[in-house]
Amino acid sequence: MAESTPNPEPAPEEPGGGDRARGLVSADADLDDHAVESALRPKTLDDFVGQHRVREQLSLVLRSAQRRGRVPDHVLMSGLPGLGKTTLAMIIASELGAPLRITSGPAIERSGDLAAILSSLTEGEVVFLDEIHRMARPAEEMLYVAMEDLRVDVVVGKGPGATSVPLDIAPFTLVGATTRAGLLPAPLRDRFGFVAQMDFYEPAELEQILRRSATLLGVELSQDAAAEIAGRSRGTPRIANRLLRRVRDYAEIRADGALSREVASAALDLYEVDQQGLDRLDRAVLHALLRRFGGGPVGLSTLAVSVGEESRTVEEVAEPFLVRSGLIARTPRGRVATAGAWQHLGLAPPPDAAFSAATLFDEVDGGTEGG
Repeated sequence: MAESTPNPEPAPEEPGGGDRARGLVSADADLDDHAVESALRPKTLDDFVGQHRVREQLSLVLRSAQRRGRVPDHVLMSGLPGLGKTTLAMIIASELGAPLRITSGPAIERSGDLAAILSSLTEGEVVFLDEIHRMARPAEEMLYVAMEDLRVDVVVGKGPGATSVPLDIAPFTLVGATTRAGLLPAPLRDRFGFVAQMDFYEPAELEQILRRSATLLGVELSQDAAAEIAGRSRGTPRIANRLLRRVRDYAEIRADGALSREVASAALDLYEVDQQGLDRLDRAVLHALLRRFGGGPVGLSTLAVSVGEESRTVEEVAEPFLVRSGLIARTPRGRVATAGAWQHLGLAPPPDAAFSAATLFDEVDGGTEGG
């Protein structure tokens, strides 16, 4: 597979995201992750671990198109960072034997940026558009026509004398990736022939990924150590591989280089990643909620001040995993701890503790006081 140089360069992160904690259990990729992941990524669908339903469906889409001698439908992949969207995009190009063009939504600021990419495509080329929901609106409207009619309309001139010149483009496959599918406009979403929702990985799947990564990194990883790391990886391969590298560092300096369960546990304890995958910020939020506010309910801004963080950091970095783990709930009255939160920290709840029995219909998305 011929892989073209990314053009233009992807933007580093979303606006306002500069205050995000870049800890070991962050699913966002840093420069070190990008460098290592390129060597650890599987190259084929058969080597890709996890996402069984998506993998099977995608295989049918690709093989059917190849049998008909046509370019596959456009593909949209939705899911949180670190679950394998970029890897699958590269595998799609590899399976098709087609070149891959990589760019991102924030890098396409004008419709002309998109026109320059699309007009230079060769037939059958795969275009990977990461964070597609952050693309500029004029470029988004141009993409509608390109995906459906294989045409881009380029405006020549300015003012009353401006004219629109249609340019035919070669058949291509767009692979879009988004962490916020709800922000995609319906006209764009409807133009994708296949939509994949990426889910979190099971511990057994993460263990398989870790064993493969350990082999590629040239380290000795025991089965018990793989299970220990997988259990603290938040169901995310990127986090699992990052923890593996830190455990390797610990083993090389403070042990004999072999990664046993004892070594893995000691290393991750040193890096403040506990048995359930919670880091320092997660536990600080839980401690504040339980010890200072009796389990809640308490508003987001009050909770953030109590741990010395911005409200957005608590809401976007700590809360998603705490909610998914069943340790806290967001209710109309505020954040409320569950019985599991008290148990996780080894604390006895007070007699009047208001355990959350929140359902899907009770939860709110607001980040304001009392919400």
